[in-house]
Amino acid sequence: MTAKLLDGKATLAQIKTELKARVASLAEKGITPGLATVLVGDDPASSWYVGAKHKDCAEIGIHSIRKDLPATATQAEAEAVIDELNADPACTGYIVQQPTGLDEFALLSRIDPAKDVDGLHPFNLGCLVMNRPAPLPCTPVGIVELLRRFEVPIAGAEVVVVGRGLTVGRPLGLLLTRKSENATVTLCHTGTRDLAKHVREADIVVAAAGVPDIITKDMVKPGAAVLDVGVSRREGKVAGDVAKDVAEVAGWLTPNPGGVGPMTRAMLLSNVVEVAERQAGERV
Repeated sequence: MTAKLLDGKATLAQIKTELKARVASLAEKGITPGLATVLVGDDPASSWYVGAKHKDCAEIGIHSIRKDLPATATQAEAEAVIDELNADPACTGYIVQQPTGLDEFALLSRIDPAKDVDGLHPFNLGCLVMNRPAPLPCTPVGIVELLRRFEVPIAGAEVVVVGRGLTVGRPLGLLLTRKSENATVTLCHTGTRDLAKHVREADIVVAAAGVPDIITKDMVKPGAAVLDVGVSRREGKVAGDVAKDVAEVAGWLTPNPGGVGPMTRAMLLSNVVEVAERQAGERV
């Protein structure tokens, strides 16, 4: 068996085309969505990712605002930028790129929940728990969207998520167990006694542990969908969580890079456009 690629890069291009039409429709009403980013420090990966988001905006007609702070920025300085964006009518939504080296809970809590297009404000995460409408975390919803677009069966599926982080593991379980998805989710982590046992039973595996090759060929059920969200370093190069030989048994597999990462960007853009569309409706 050779796995079908869950191509996030190609899907991002499709979603950009769809969003471009929606942005054009908003422009006819005199509305231009605006995405802002807050970057603290000069981490190469974070700088690249923020730059990619601004290029995405330019491609589809979204106004972008970039707020870059030095690594020496204080908590108060970062919070002042957040206050500025909360009050800026040109900013439809924004993100605080992590890591910042500061108190990120305080920073996320200070964002106007209506402008939190990363879906990580405590209020918005609470709405996810309560199944109420709110911006959704971009990586988890990007995973769900990628599965849907490639027609991977989700309803009734056994899903194993490896990793319990705030940006992927915890919210993904909540998303997949909604009635609209109806999956059964097992959340594994460093305290899981027999990871291989859980993974072998899964129809869908999402690896977000940040441990190179933690998911190996012998652990995967033949035909399962395997999504590699892991990002770590090995011998100076980016390494994912899924070993290369998993492609021999999986039914679907994300490339890394080029799989889930582009979908995170796609869902961020989608969140910005959705907020602008909601605001347009409220102004009518």
